[in-house]
Amino acid sequence: MRIKSFKPLDFTKVRTYPAAKRFSKVQTSLLGKKLTKGASMRAFFNSLPEILAAQNLQEIAGKIADCHAKNRTVALGMGAHPIKVGLSPLIIDFLERGIIDAIALNGAGVIHDFELAYMGETSEDVDAALKDGSFGMGEETGSFINQAISDGSRNNLGIGAAVGLAINQHRLAHRKLSILATADRLGIPVTCHIAIGTDIIHMHPKADGKALGHGSLRDFRTLTSVVASLDRGIYLNFGSAVVLPEVFLKALSLARNLGHPIGNLTTVNLDFLQHYRPLTNVVNRPTMHGGKGYNLTGHMEIMVPLLFAAVLEEL
Repeated sequence: MRIKSFKPLDFTKVRTYPAAKRFSKVQTSLLGKKLTKGASMRAFFNSLPEILAAQNLQEIAGKIADCHAKNRTVALGMGAHPIKVGLSPLIIDFLERGIIDAIALNGAGVIHDFELAYMGETSEDVDAALKDGSFGMGEETGSFINQAISDGSRNNLGIGAAVGLAINQHRLAHRKLSILATADRLGIPVTCHIAIGTDIIHMHPKADGKALGHGSLRDFRTLTSVVASLDRGIYLNFGSAVVLPEVFLKALSLARNLGHPIGNLTTVNLDFLQHYRPLTNVVNRPTMHGGKGYNLTGHMEIMVPLLFAAVLEEL
């Protein structure tokens, strides 16, 4: 067998150049700045480095503020997690300010929103309840939401509109904490996109597959009309790893198929883990031919308040 021989290279022949002539991505002007005790929120944002996620946060906030000022659509798609980590009051505030123009939820989002409106608390202990089969069997959650969906279907309402209307009609004690009720009160479209079998209300005897399907399909068509208005607008995805990224991509294709020019679109995925579908179907594919997609990674209970505070500072 032939053995290869390797000799050390002669480093004296390496070519160099003056470092000052090189472009450097990190420059003095981009560095963070010291803060003083009691600094304002504006001072805090001005202190952030203009690098990577900090720069993206500032850019996204600026674009949301610009869209609001120019009456361009800002739409929010979200899973249940933003509600479960206490962000409903912030989202409601942005609905009332007219900064968020439409909201799309998954099925779990509707459930946790209703429970907050009904009893001011939500999120059962699944591990403890699964052993005896009591998980998901809260009577009021299943009966109220399923009844609202059935009533809404008879009146040609989507799931989001139907549950929001029912919360207000029944004057639930904590309805001020409800995104759905706020959207109903303000006349803002809120849609719900379900996969049958994924949500606890489908386990209840009042669940009506026809009403669920009818309501969710109507909501999909409503969402498509929202997406059709996103030319130079913004689509935010908070914490939905599968359902809403898939639904958004289909709505975008449909809107363009029907002749709506949706260009220079800004998309944002915010979650504490990076997942394939949000990165592909929200951040990358929709902006391939114009616009920009952003991915912010971090705990929503920290990142969303930071982003919203930055938007208010921009405004």
